[in-house]
Amino acid sequence: MLYKGSCHCGKVAFEVKGEIGGAVRCNCSICRRKGALLWAVPHEKLNLVAWGDDLGRYTFGKAQIAHRFCRTCGMHPFAEDVGEGDGRTAYININCLDDVDIASIEVFEFDGRSA
Repeated sequence: MLYKGSCHCGKVAFEVKGEIGGAVRCNCSICRRKGALLWAVPHEKLNLVAWGDDLGRYTFGKAQIAHRFCRTCGMHPFAEDVGEGDGRTAYININCLDDVDIASIEVFEFDGRSA
């Protein structure tokens, strides 16, 4: 299935292909604060439609994940592995997807604080 998503103001927009089998609620210091529900997909399934200079990047700790945000509205629509090449993962904040019944998605807890 093809999902469309964006930040709040729409300056960062994307499409992602796949089936949502569940989402992760991570308790690391940033995910807990932003309240993201993350769906992990192969990076090549993520297609940015609009971003320009509005797509910001924030890393912390071991700097292995780039937390992406809109510089205009501050929304965090996705994150991604910082590595290059095959095997990268994108972590889609399903709260930023259009036409998804969030209540129907199974949520798994992840202890990112200890990882």
